[in-house]
Amino acid sequence: MTDAALTELARLAGLSVQWQDYRGAVHAVSEDSLRGILAALDLPCGSPQQAAQSLASLQNELARNDLPPLLTATAGQAIDVTSAELVPGHVLRLTLESGARRDVVVEARGGHLYLPPLAEPGYHRLQTDRQSVVLAVAPQRAFGPADLGGRRIWGTAAQLYALRRPGDGGAGDFTALEALVRAAGRRGADAVAISPVHALFGADLNRYSPYAPSSRLFLNPMYADPASVLPGGALAGIVAALGLQDELGRLERLALVDWPAVARARMAILRVVFERLWPGFPDMGGSPLPGLAAEFAAFRKAGGAALEDHARFEALHAVQFAQGRWHWRDWPEGLRSARSRSVSAFAGHHLREVGFHVFLQWLAQRGLAAAQAAARGAGLSIGLVTDLAVGTDSGGSHAWSRPHDMLTGLSVGAPPDELGPEGQVWGLTTLSPRALRLQGFAPFLDTLRASLRHAGGVRIDHVLGLNRLWVVPEGATALDGSYLRYPLPDLLRLIALESVRHRAVVIGEDLGTVPAGFRDELGAAGVMGMRVLWFERDHGFFIEPARWSARNMATTSTHDLPPVAGWWRARDIGWRSRLGLQTEAQRAQAEAGRAGDRQALWNAFLHAGVAAGAEPAADEPAAVVDAAVRFVARTPEPLAVVPLEDLAGLDEQPNLPGTIDEHPNWRRRMPADAEALLAQPAVAARIAAIVKERGGPPGAQ
Repeated sequence: MTDAALTELARLAGLSVQWQDYRGAVHAVSEDSLRGILAALDLPCGSPQQAAQSLASLQNELARNDLPPLLTATAGQAIDVTSAELVPGHVLRLTLESGARRDVVVEARGGHLYLPPLAEPGYHRLQTDRQSVVLAVAPQRAFGPADLGGRRIWGTAAQLYALRRPGDGGAGDFTALEALVRAAGRRGADAVAISPVHALFGADLNRYSPYAPSSRLFLNPMYADPASVLPGGALAGIVAALGLQDELGRLERLALVDWPAVARARMAILRVVFERLWPGFPDMGGSPLPGLAAEFAAFRKAGGAALEDHARFEALHAVQFAQGRWHWRDWPEGLRSARSRSVSAFAGHHLREVGFHVFLQWLAQRGLAAAQAAARGAGLSIGLVTDLAVGTDSGGSHAWSRPHDMLTGLSVGAPPDELGPEGQVWGLTTLSPRALRLQGFAPFLDTLRASLRHAGGVRIDHVLGLNRLWVVPEGATALDGSYLRYPLPDLLRLIALESVRHRAVVIGEDLGTVPAGFRDELGAAGVMGMRVLWFERDHGFFIEPARWSARNMATTSTHDLPPVAGWWRARDIGWRSRLGLQTEAQRAQAEAGRAGDRQALWNAFLHAGVAAGAEPAADEPAAVVDAAVRFVARTPEPLAVVPLEDLAGLDEQPNLPGTIDEHPNWRRRMPADAEALLAQPAVAARIAAIVKERGGPPGAQ
């Protein structure tokens, strides 16, 4: 295959043949990398014959020029309907979501075909002579803080597992989250952002990263509190009958979550609860609590095939994992696909197992819904902000049940940048842009709606993936990757539409190598970016609050970065040296750089009037935390979020990128329950400063 032909195939498939790094240097993608990625995209090009066939097939697919199953547009703007089927003057029947019908006439302009603008956002139906197309008309912008009254609002961010409450058994849950939102509401907060709550792998207790889920359509049942569906005192009786009192007490006292032990104990309790509530399952009439039985039955019916497939995967995975077959590709042939699964696999005991995993999802959904209701009841104008991970594990539920949704054989990651000089391979797959187009964006909408179902906002992890994703063939390094293009205008319109329908704000994690103009496109769509204190610099100086933008979320830090106290103490540098992630020379250079950064940051605080006096010593960060919180709160950004770690002045970050279990990622717990933590004098003073800077509601404590 000639270089020109390979380049053309890559271009048509949406792959970049060169890329620009964060320093501005341009790199070429190797031919071997392009061939590996194209093969994973079902465009094999290992031989000239294969390549010619792939190129012809793709050209034919793109040349059909039919309208897609779902067409996006923006309210008040002409709708591009250019296709081979339509001609100027063609009259089409439009059925609005409201049920109203009207005829619309195709117009020609500048070589394209258009329909007149529509004022009504929604999912409408356009009927041509040959096909019925969903017309998704988005509002001009996503729902945002301005729609909540226009004042500058604030919130905190929490790693859900880190929360404490009496009797939590060693990890936070949705009941602990309820306590946090109530405590935050009493102090004037508007939002509580939480770590991802996506479904993980029930059978593999050592996989607990919230950003490597089995499915983003369902929840992690480890966060469900069974006491919410039991009579008073019943849970204590179950714990006693299982002999778990001492074990739960031990786990509760730990500073780090012992995930395998917590999961074993919680799963044992949940199984007993299921048996007691539905002793005759699948006969729902056997439940001692008929009201709950009706609610459960309605939940299962509404969940449909997607819920059943997830529950079946969990039941099958437990059996196959016990036999050493972790990835579903290694399962017996009749079980490798949700569509071709063996019917006998779900008879008898397995049928009950499937029901148990549906029960777990029901209990988790109830818990998350209750937490959002508690947040709104406590006066939080947004409430919960959920976190939508960038992808899922290729061995998980979504990839098993809907493989054609996914980028099979590819992992997403990031090219080399300032935080990861070698680049990153996350070991995750995600939705295929081709599948999105062919399926009318249904996989994307399902995923987005799952994150918005019980929330007032969503943070989209690595929002750069709406425009392009760095994809790498499985088993290759990050340097062997390339950017794969995604339909950004369509995705932003769908986000705006769903945001307004759910009255939910949208935050995009836009850190890393950002293409020129991308942040402007996010802003125009009403999607807030993230502005992190450490990165807001200009020629080496930290930017004063007044010069921050007025359309993003401002924050002191993130889960992948040290909190303010840890940054001041250089805990992150110490960890990297201790784990062998840098040489002694690199450590010395990093520490010298941090000393200069400390001086620059303190000078910025002095200039902004949020601090006074001499620069504190490296081991005395309290005054620095106070100043950083006030500094970020003073910015004109419409939303300021201060993580609990910074409110409490803690040292350690939740996750150290580039490590798995060498550093205690996703395990650190808060030192106290929510009310006790927020009532501490230093924490209360920081919250009072935020409320003052933000112009908080009267009466906020």
